[in-house]
Amino acid sequence: METPTYLSAELRLPTNWLDYTILGIYFVVVLGIGFAARRSVRTSLDFFLSGRSLPAWVTGLAFIAANLGATEILGMAANSAQYGVYTTHWYWIGAIPAMVFLGLVMMPFYYGSKVRSVPEFLLLRFDRSAHLLSSILFAFAAILIAGVNLYALAIVVEALLGWPQWVAIVVAGFFVLAYITLGGLSSAIYNEVLQFFVILAALIPITILGLKKVGGWDGLSDTLTARQGDDFMTSWGGTGIGDANPLGANWLTIVLGLGFVLSFGYWTTNFAEVQRALSAKNLSAAQRTPLIAAYPKIFIVFLVMIPGLVAAALIPQFGTPESGYQYNDAIPYLMQDLLPNGVLGIAVTGLLAAFMAGMAANVSSFNTVFTNDIWGRYVVRDRDDAYYVRFGRLITAIGVLASIGTAFLAASFSNIMAYLQTLFSFFNVPMFVVFIVGMFWKRASMKSGFWGLLAGTTAAMVNYFVIYQEGIIDIPSDQGANFVSAIAGFVAGAVVMVAVSLFTAPPSPRRTCRAWSTAPAPPAWPSRPRRATTPGTAGRRCSAGARWSWPPSATSRSRSDRGRIGRPCQSIPSTPSVTSSGRSPTWRASPRRRHACSTSGASSAACSSSTASSSRSPASPTTRRPSTRPRASTSTSGPAWACCSWASSS
Repeated sequence: METPTYLSAELRLPTNWLDYTILGIYFVVVLGIGFAARRSVRTSLDFFLSGRSLPAWVTGLAFIAANLGATEILGMAANSAQYGVYTTHWYWIGAIPAMVFLGLVMMPFYYGSKVRSVPEFLLLRFDRSAHLLSSILFAFAAILIAGVNLYALAIVVEALLGWPQWVAIVVAGFFVLAYITLGGLSSAIYNEVLQFFVILAALIPITILGLKKVGGWDGLSDTLTARQGDDFMTSWGGTGIGDANPLGANWLTIVLGLGFVLSFGYWTTNFAEVQRALSAKNLSAAQRTPLIAAYPKIFIVFLVMIPGLVAAALIPQFGTPESGYQYNDAIPYLMQDLLPNGVLGIAVTGLLAAFMAGMAANVSSFNTVFTNDIWGRYVVRDRDDAYYVRFGRLITAIGVLASIGTAFLAASFSNIMAYLQTLFSFFNVPMFVVFIVGMFWKRASMKSGFWGLLAGTTAAMVNYFVIYQEGIIDIPSDQGANFVSAIAGFVAGAVVMVAVSLFTAPPSPRRTCRAWSTAPAPPAWPSRPRRATTPGTAGRRCSAGARWSWPPSATSRSRSDRGRIGRPCQSIPSTPSVTSSGRSPTWRASPRRRHACSTSGASSAACSSSTASSSRSPASPTTRRPSTRPRASTSTSGPAWACCSWASSS
C-alpha cells in the first residue's frame, strides 16, 4: 500500500466573506433544484429514471458531469504530475471510442429492452444467479466509488478551508442526500448540468494562470523535459515493449488494458453513466447522450492535465516526501498560489460541485439497482409502486451512510486515480466480458454468465493483491498493475464462459432474441387483426404471423412512450399529391419513418414484405403495382442479431 492521502497543511486558502457567499449561493440553488424536481416524482419510473422524459442536451451534460468527480479533478491532475502527458490516453484512447460505441451500438439494446438498470439487462440473456451477482457487485462498487468522492472532498475542504473532515463529510453528504431524496434522478441530473458549468468556471482560470506563470506551453515543456526526460511530455514516447517510461506500461497494455478492456468495461456497463442515457425521452436522445458528452471530453483533458504539469514544473520533485506535497495536492496548490478572492470562491465551489456530482451519480445508480434488482426482485416482490418509491428514498439514505464508511478506504492510495482504476478492473471489466461474449456468441449458455463474472472478478483481484503486491511479477506502477489486472480479468472471464457453455445446455432462441433485439418491447395493451383504413392500404391485412395494432390512449403509457410505440407490420401511410403537370392526384408514400416489424416467428423478409409497398387506392386512376420481392428489414436499427433474424434462423 502507498502512503495515506492527506493534503499538505500549507495549502490553507485566504478565503473571505465573498468566497463563502458564492459557496452559500451554490448550496441554496442545489436544494432549490431538489425541491423543484420533487413535483415531477409521481411513480418509481419518475424517481429512478426521470420518467424517461429528458432531452438529449440535458442527459449529455449530466453524462459528462457524472464523470467529473474525484476521478477527473484530483485524480487526473495527480496522474499528470506523476506520469506527464500520458494522461491523454485516459481520454483519447480510454474514453472517446468507448463512448461512441455505447451510443451507436449498446444504447439501442439498453433502451429498446426498457430495462431500468444494466444488471437487469443481463437477466434477459442469462439466469437469475448472473443477475443477482452482477447487481451485488455493482452496488458494492458504487458505494466504494461514492466513498472516494466523499473522502476526496473531505481532505480538500480540511486543507483549503480548515474544516474538520467529519464536518465536510456531514455537510456534503447531507446536501447530496437531500436533493436525491427529494427529486430522485431528475434532481441529480439537473444539478449535474449546473455542476458541469461550475466546474469549468473553476478549472479554466487555474489552467490559464498556471500556464502564464510557467511561460506558456513552451516554457512548461522545456522545464519538465529537462527535469523528467523527453518521454514525460509525449503521449507515446518510451512505450515500446521492454522500454522504461514513467507510466510503467507499454503500448500493448495501453491499447488492450486501458483502451479496450478498462475503457469499454467502464463506459458501456457502468450504470452510473448509462442511467443518464436511459432517462432520455426517446431512443434517438439516448443514443446522442454519450455522443454529446464525447465532445467536451476531448478538451477537458487539457483542463485537468495542465494544472498537474504546472505543479510539477513549479516545485521540483513534486509528489515526493522531499517536496512536502503529494500528487493529489496539484489543484489545491495552484488554487492557493494563483487565484484571488472571488475567483477563489468559484474554484472552491467547483471542487465541491465535482465531488458532489461524482458522489450523487453513484448514489443514485446504487438506489436504482438495489431497489429494482435486489430488493424488488428477490426480497419484497409485487408491492405497489409507491412502496418502491419510499424504499428508494430510504436506501438512498443508507447508501450515503455506507459511502461515509467506505470513504476512508481511499486513504491508502496517494493517487486517487490509481484506486479508482483498481476498482474498475475488479468490477466493470468482468461485467463487460459477459456482455461481449453473450452478444456475439449465441451459444453462450445461461449459466455461463454467473461463472464468467465470478472468474473475471477473482482473476483481477488475484493479479493485483497476490501477483503484483507480493512481488511475484515485477510491475513498475499501480497503473500498470491495473492494466494487467483488467486484461487478466477479461481473459479469465471469457475462457470460463466458453468452457461452461460447452458443457451446459444452450439458451433458447427466444431468450437470445429477447435480450439482443433492438426493437422496442411489445405493447402491453391488447391488439386484434383489423383492416387498414389509411389511404393506399384499403382492403389489406397483415401477412401470416403478423398483426395490426393501434396507438394507445394518452394515459395508457408514460409520457416518454407516447407516439413511438412500435406498430407491428404497420403499412406506410400514403398522402395524395398532385403532379407538376396538373394530372389527377396519385397516392405517394409520406416521408414518415417506417416502424420496425415485430412478429412471432416470422422471418425478416416475410415481416418486411408485408410493409414493402402500398396497394391500389380506389380513388386513384393511376396506381403502382405492389412489389412481391422480399426486402431487407424495415427496422430503423438492428444488427444481424436482431430479433426476427435470430428467431427465423434458429
